[in-house]
Amino acid sequence: MDSVSEKISARAEAGRHFSIVAVAEGAFPAGGDQTYAISGDEIFTPRLGGVGEIIGAMIAQSCMMETRVTVLGHLQRGGSPTAFDRWLATRYGSAAVHLAARNDFGNMVSLQGQEVLQVTLEEAVAHPKRVDLEADAIRTARSLDICLGD
Repeated sequence: MDSVSEKISARAEAGRHFSIVAVAEGAFPAGGDQTYAISGDEIFTPRLGGVGEIIGAMIAQSCMMETRVTVLGHLQRGGSPTAFDRWLATRYGSAAVHLAARNDFGNMVSLQGQEVLQVTLEEAVAHPKRVDLEADAIRTARSLDICLGD
């Protein structure tokens, strides 16, 4: 948070009186807990959310400036679904129903090439996809003076 606040303050001092901070709904402080919009119970699954409000309040306090929090939700995925999107959703749904009908739980469906395949959850999370800090997109962001919080 300190590096983000410093960056926002530096932008304001340079005459840039706005900053956009993107916060993943699953973000949480090292050693801390995730924030839930709905905590969940026997019926409802907990739903992540609310961390943006916390970050916004922290920025407002540390930078002494107004903050506004917008939860994009489905808005960010805008646009009309294509025929491919609709057909893929149907294929995923069908494959998931087949897994459930076979009591084949602990698996998920995935698109590999043009084929919808079954993958174990262990296999799906075995090799997390991490951002390569030397990737072109990261170098470009940093050259544009975008703060990545590090």
